[in-house]
Amino acid sequence: MHFTSEQRLDDGVLEREFTLGEIPGILWTPASASASAPAPLILLGNPPLGLRKMYPRLVARARHSAADGFATATIELPGSGDRPRWPAAEQARADLRRAMEASEPVSDEIVDALTLPLVEKAVPEWQAALDALLSLPEIGGPVGYSGGVISIGIRLAVVEPRISAAVLFAGSFVPRAMFEEARQVTIPLHVLLQWDDEGNDRQSALDLFDAFGTKEKTLHANMGGHTGVPQFTGDAAAQFFARHLR
Repeated sequence: MHFTSEQRLDDGVLEREFTLGEIPGILWTPASASASAPAPLILLGNPPLGLRKMYPRLVARARHSAADGFATATIELPGSGDRPRWPAAEQARADLRRAMEASEPVSDEIVDALTLPLVEKAVPEWQAALDALLSLPEIGGPVGYSGGVISIGIRLAVVEPRISAAVLFAGSFVPRAMFEEARQVTIPLHVLLQWDDEGNDRQSALDLFDAFGTKEKTLHANMGGHTGVPQFTGDAAAQFFARHLR
Protein backbone atom coordinates (compact mmCIF):
# COMPACT_ATOMS: atom_id res chain seq x y z
CA MET A 1 0.00 0.00 0.00
CA HIS A 2 1.35 3.39 -1.03
CA PHE A 3 -0.33 6.60 0.14
CA THR A 4 -0.49 9.19 -2.64
CA SER A 5 -2.29 12.10 -0.94
CA GLU A 6 -3.49 13.20 2.49
CA GLN A 7 -5.91 15.83 3.74
CA ARG A 8 -7.69 16.58 6.99
CA LEU A 9 -11.40 17.26 6.46
CA ASP A 10 -13.16 19.99 8.42
CA ASP A 11 -14.61 17.49 10.91
CA GLY A 12 -11.16 16.09 11.72
CA VAL A 13 -11.43 13.00 9.51
CA LEU A 14 -8.12 12.10 7.87
CA GLU A 15 -8.60 11.22 4.19
CA ARG A 16 -5.76 9.40 2.44
CA GLU A 17 -5.75 8.20 -1.13
CA PHE A 18 -3.64 5.13 -1.80
CA THR A 19 -2.68 2.59 -4.40
CA LEU A 20 -2.42 -1.13 -3.77
CA GLY A 21 -0.32 -2.27 -6.68
CA GLU A 22 -2.31 -0.68 -9.52
CA ILE A 23 -5.59 -0.50 -7.57
CA PRO A 24 -6.64 3.00 -6.38
CA GLY A 25 -8.40 3.38 -3.05
CA ILE A 26 -9.30 5.82 -0.29
CA LEU A 27 -9.01 5.45 3.49
CA TRP A 28 -10.88 7.67 5.95
CA THR A 29 -9.81 7.60 9.59
CA PRO A 30 -11.58 9.31 12.51
CA ALA A 31 -9.58 11.82 14.55
CA SER A 32 -9.96 9.54 17.57
CA ALA A 33 -8.03 6.65 15.96
CA SER A 34 -4.51 5.96 17.23
CA ALA A 35 -2.10 3.12 17.84
CA SER A 36 -3.32 2.92 21.42
CA ALA A 37 -6.99 3.10 20.38
CA PRO A 38 -7.30 1.62 16.87
CA ALA A 39 -10.60 2.16 15.06
CA PRO A 40 -12.79 -0.69 13.81
CA LEU A 41 -12.96 -0.79 10.01
CA ILE A 42 -15.85 -0.73 7.55
CA LEU A 43 -15.13 -1.66 3.93
CA LEU A 44 -17.28 0.43 1.57
CA GLY A 45 -18.12 -1.91 -1.32
CA ASN A 46 -16.61 -0.99 -4.68
CA PRO A 47 -18.54 1.94 -6.19
CA PRO A 48 -19.90 0.67 -9.56
CA LEU A 49 -19.60 4.11 -11.20
CA GLY A 50 -16.02 4.68 -10.05
CA LEU A 51 -14.36 6.45 -7.12
CA ARG A 52 -14.39 9.90 -8.71
CA LYS A 53 -18.03 9.93 -9.77
CA MET A 54 -19.24 8.52 -6.46
CA TYR A 55 -16.85 10.43 -4.21
CA PRO A 56 -19.51 12.77 -2.73
CA ARG A 57 -21.61 9.81 -1.58
CA LEU A 58 -18.59 7.87 -0.37
CA VAL A 59 -17.18 10.70 1.70
CA ALA A 60 -20.60 11.39 3.22
CA ARG A 61 -20.83 7.76 4.33
CA ALA A 62 -17.24 7.87 5.59
CA ARG A 63 -17.90 10.98 7.69
CA HIS A 64 -21.04 9.42 9.14
CA SER A 65 -19.07 6.32 10.10
CA ALA A 66 -16.19 8.38 11.50
CA ALA A 67 -18.63 10.17 13.81
CA ASP A 68 -19.40 6.72 15.24
CA GLY A 69 -15.70 5.95 15.66
CA PHE A 70 -15.19 3.77 12.57
CA ALA A 71 -12.52 3.98 9.87
CA THR A 72 -13.72 3.30 6.32
CA ALA A 73 -11.97 2.33 3.10
CA THR A 74 -12.88 1.59 -0.48
CA ILE A 75 -11.09 0.45 -3.63
CA GLU A 76 -11.80 0.85 -7.34
CA LEU A 77 -13.77 -1.92 -9.02
CA PRO A 78 -11.92 -3.88 -11.73
CA GLY A 79 -12.48 -2.23 -15.10
CA SER A 80 -13.95 0.91 -13.50
CA GLY A 81 -12.76 4.49 -12.93
CA ASP A 82 -9.11 4.97 -13.85
CA ARG A 83 -8.38 1.25 -14.00
CA PRO A 84 -7.70 -0.44 -17.38
CA ARG A 85 -10.78 -1.15 -19.45
CA TRP A 86 -12.19 -4.67 -19.26
CA PRO A 87 -13.76 -5.49 -22.66
CA ALA A 88 -15.65 -8.58 -21.46
CA ALA A 89 -17.25 -6.62 -18.61
CA GLU A 90 -18.14 -3.75 -20.94
CA GLN A 91 -19.79 -6.18 -23.35
CA ALA A 92 -21.80 -7.74 -20.52
CA ARG A 93 -22.98 -4.30 -19.36
CA ALA A 94 -23.96 -3.43 -22.94
CA ASP A 95 -25.95 -6.67 -23.23
CA LEU A 96 -27.71 -5.87 -19.95
CA ARG A 97 -28.61 -2.35 -21.09
CA ARG A 98 -29.89 -3.66 -24.39
CA ALA A 99 -32.16 -6.22 -22.72
CA MET A 100 -33.53 -3.69 -20.21
CA GLU A 101 -34.13 -0.99 -22.85
CA ALA A 102 -36.05 -3.56 -24.92
CA SER A 103 -38.02 -4.62 -21.81
CA GLU A 104 -36.77 -8.16 -22.31
CA PRO A 105 -36.03 -10.63 -19.51
CA VAL A 106 -32.40 -10.48 -18.39
CA SER A 107 -31.03 -13.95 -19.10
CA ASP A 108 -28.95 -16.01 -16.70
CA GLU A 109 -26.15 -15.89 -19.27
CA ILE A 110 -26.02 -12.08 -19.13
CA VAL A 111 -26.12 -12.01 -15.34
CA ASP A 112 -23.37 -14.64 -15.07
CA ALA A 113 -21.14 -12.85 -17.60
CA LEU A 114 -21.70 -9.52 -15.86
CA THR A 115 -21.12 -10.66 -12.28
CA LEU A 116 -19.16 -13.89 -11.81
CA PRO A 117 -15.85 -12.71 -13.37
CA LEU A 118 -16.16 -9.51 -11.32
CA VAL A 119 -16.50 -11.51 -8.10
CA GLU A 120 -13.48 -13.65 -9.00
CA LYS A 121 -11.32 -10.56 -9.55
CA ALA A 122 -12.62 -8.24 -6.83
CA VAL A 123 -12.66 -10.54 -3.80
CA PRO A 124 -8.90 -11.35 -3.77
CA GLU A 125 -8.24 -7.62 -4.22
CA TRP A 126 -10.38 -6.87 -1.17
CA GLN A 127 -8.51 -9.48 0.83
CA ALA A 128 -5.18 -7.93 -0.15
CA ALA A 129 -6.51 -4.49 0.79
CA LEU A 130 -7.69 -5.85 4.12
CA ASP A 131 -4.21 -7.25 4.80
CA ALA A 132 -2.67 -3.83 4.17
CA LEU A 133 -5.29 -1.83 6.08
CA LEU A 134 -5.14 -4.00 9.20
CA SER A 135 -1.35 -3.65 9.26
CA LEU A 136 -1.77 0.08 10.01
CA PRO A 137 -1.44 0.74 13.76
CA GLU A 138 -4.47 3.03 13.91
CA ILE A 139 -6.78 0.47 12.25
CA GLY A 140 -8.09 -2.59 14.08
CA GLY A 141 -10.87 -5.14 14.02
CA PRO A 142 -13.56 -6.09 13.95
CA VAL A 143 -14.33 -5.43 10.28
CA GLY A 144 -17.63 -4.77 8.53
CA TYR A 145 -18.58 -4.67 4.84
CA SER A 146 -21.13 -2.21 3.44
CA GLY A 147 -22.79 -1.78 0.06
CA GLY A 148 -21.29 -2.30 -3.37
CA VAL A 149 -22.12 -5.21 -5.67
CA ILE A 150 -24.07 -7.66 -3.51
CA SER A 151 -22.47 -10.76 -5.06
CA ILE A 152 -19.03 -9.49 -4.03
CA GLY A 153 -20.34 -8.99 -0.50
CA ILE A 154 -21.74 -12.52 -0.43
CA ARG A 155 -18.43 -14.09 -1.50
CA LEU A 156 -16.48 -12.00 1.02
CA ALA A 157 -18.88 -12.95 3.80
CA VAL A 158 -18.23 -16.62 3.03
CA VAL A 159 -14.45 -16.67 2.48
CA GLU A 160 -13.14 -13.84 4.69
CA PRO A 161 -13.26 -14.69 8.41
CA ARG A 162 -12.10 -11.21 9.42
CA ILE A 163 -15.45 -9.72 8.35
CA SER A 164 -17.85 -9.84 11.30
CA ALA A 165 -21.00 -8.21 9.88
CA ALA A 166 -22.29 -6.85 6.56
CA VAL A 167 -24.78 -4.36 5.18
CA LEU A 168 -25.79 -5.54 1.71
CA PHE A 169 -27.69 -3.54 -0.94
CA ALA A 170 -30.08 -5.67 -3.00
CA GLY A 171 -29.73 -3.46 -6.06
CA SER A 172 -28.01 -5.67 -8.62
CA PHE A 173 -28.70 -8.90 -10.47
CA VAL A 174 -27.43 -12.02 -8.69
CA PRO A 175 -26.28 -15.19 -10.51
CA ARG A 176 -28.02 -18.39 -9.48
CA ALA A 177 -24.68 -19.81 -8.34
CA MET A 178 -24.46 -17.12 -5.66
CA PHE A 179 -27.62 -18.41 -3.99
CA GLU A 180 -25.74 -21.53 -2.90
CA GLU A 181 -22.97 -19.35 -1.49
CA ALA A 182 -25.60 -17.25 0.31
CA ARG A 183 -26.64 -20.36 2.23
CA GLN A 184 -23.10 -20.52 3.64
CA VAL A 185 -23.18 -16.99 5.08
CA THR A 186 -23.21 -17.08 8.88
CA ILE A 187 -22.36 -13.50 9.92
CA PRO A 188 -25.08 -10.97 10.91
CA LEU A 189 -26.64 -9.24 7.88
CA HIS A 190 -28.58 -6.02 7.35
CA VAL A 191 -30.09 -6.08 3.84
CA LEU A 192 -31.49 -3.01 2.08
CA LEU A 193 -34.10 -3.37 -0.69
CA GLN A 194 -35.68 -0.58 -2.71
CA TRP A 195 -39.12 -1.97 -3.53
CA ASP A 196 -39.50 -0.25 -6.91
CA ASP A 197 -35.87 -0.55 -8.07
CA GLU A 198 -36.15 -0.64 -11.86
CA GLY A 199 -32.73 -2.32 -12.20
CA ASN A 200 -33.37 -5.14 -9.76
CA ASP A 201 -35.55 -8.23 -9.68
CA ARG A 202 -37.56 -7.82 -6.46
CA GLN A 203 -38.60 -11.45 -6.16
CA SER A 204 -35.04 -12.58 -6.73
CA ALA A 205 -33.88 -10.22 -3.98
CA LEU A 206 -36.49 -11.65 -1.59
CA ASP A 207 -35.47 -15.20 -2.51
CA LEU A 208 -31.83 -14.30 -1.88
CA PHE A 209 -32.67 -12.91 1.55
CA ASP A 210 -34.50 -16.12 2.35
CA ALA A 211 -31.46 -18.14 1.22
CA PHE A 212 -28.96 -16.47 3.55
CA GLY A 213 -27.88 -19.05 6.11
CA THR A 214 -27.22 -16.68 8.99
CA LYS A 215 -29.48 -16.78 12.03
CA GLU A 216 -29.35 -12.98 12.34
CA LYS A 217 -30.59 -11.16 9.26
CA THR A 218 -32.78 -8.10 8.86
CA LEU A 219 -34.47 -6.87 5.66
CA HIS A 220 -35.19 -3.14 5.33
CA ALA A 221 -37.52 -2.59 2.36
CA ASN A 222 -38.44 0.95 1.34
CA MET A 223 -40.73 2.24 -1.38
CA GLY A 224 -38.97 3.96 -4.25
CA GLY A 225 -36.41 3.39 -6.98
CA HIS A 226 -32.69 2.69 -6.94
CA THR A 227 -31.68 6.25 -6.06
CA GLY A 228 -34.56 6.95 -3.69
CA VAL A 229 -33.01 5.50 -0.53
CA PRO A 230 -34.34 7.49 2.45
CA GLN A 231 -31.87 9.13 4.85
CA PHE A 232 -33.04 7.15 7.87
CA THR A 233 -31.95 3.93 6.18
CA GLY A 234 -28.33 5.00 6.66
CA ASP A 235 -29.03 5.60 10.33
CA ALA A 236 -30.37 2.05 10.70
CA ALA A 237 -27.25 0.64 9.02
CA ALA A 238 -25.05 2.70 11.36
CA GLN A 239 -26.89 1.29 14.37
CA PHE A 240 -26.37 -2.21 12.99
CA PHE A 241 -22.59 -1.69 12.79
CA ALA A 242 -22.54 -0.06 16.23
CA ARG A 243 -24.05 -3.26 17.66
CA HIS A 244 -21.68 -5.63 15.92
CA LEU A 245 -18.34 -3.82 15.57
CA ARG A 246 -17.96 -2.35 19.05
